[in-house]
Amino acid sequence: MSWSERDKQVWQSIKAWKENLYEYEANDLEHTYVKWLDYAFESIPEEVQEQFFQRLDGWLFHMHSLIQGSQMQNDARERILVTARAFNGDIETVEDLHYLTIDQLHYIAEQHAGRHRIYSLFQGGITGTGGLVALGSDLPAMAVINVRSVQLIAIAYGFDVQTPFEMMTALKVFHAATLPSRLRALAWEDLMEDLNKKDSHYFYDGSEKLTDYTWLEGPMKHALKGMAITLFKGKKWSGLPLISMAIGAGVNYQLSRKITDFAEKYYQYRYLRSKKTQ
Repeated sequence: MSWSERDKQVWQSIKAWKENLYEYEANDLEHTYVKWLDYAFESIPEEVQEQFFQRLDGWLFHMHSLIQGSQMQNDARERILVTARAFNGDIETVEDLHYLTIDQLHYIAEQHAGRHRIYSLFQGGITGTGGLVALGSDLPAMAVINVRSVQLIAIAYGFDVQTPFEMMTALKVFHAATLPSRLRALAWEDLMEDLNKKDSHYFYDGSEKLTDYTWLEGPMKHALKGMAITLFKGKKWSGLPLISMAIGAGVNYQLSRKITDFAEKYYQYRYLRSKKTQ
């Protein structure tokens, strides 16, 4: 299939977005933070670090599998196909979504991405009430919301996350999207390397290692958000801690927006790349 003018426009927008990834320069505060983080982890035995991050990877894999096999996710997959059939009545499987245009796919993906950004907003607002349970459950809840949003964006662009390759890729996209800005270009390169060397559209034969200490910056920012919420939860209007709720909602929404934007750019790239080679 040849590219349309709209395909070329989207391709150029992805190129411009990628250039911004590569041109990002860390500021002095980030450099200081990186040095502190390097120093802190140098004091932790390598075996302990490996065990910790292996368990963290295992938790992410397990969570991904639970979400993808849930009835809620199966229902969402069917809703995607039903919406797609409004554009093309011949669509039967997730792979058939490749026959839709880039704007039709964006419409479907944005329905689900937007819904999950709202979920994150509400989750942040609940966390902002400052309750111990709400604060403790915020990070796992955000992980579930955002892994699910990446899965649904992948499905919307015709990539079935029930196959080993797409399952691992969706996790790596989630991981890349949650990295600090200074590391996202390298993560994009890693995703491109997986695409270029893959021998099968079904099996995954790349590295299955996801997290390391550089990824912990995101969870640490969430901890700082929790401290800010705790600080302001006593300031109430009409019985509600509005400042802390606004902090929680705003931070969570921006995180989900960053993740869904990255995921959509990746899967748009995949869609256009596959269309160009057909």
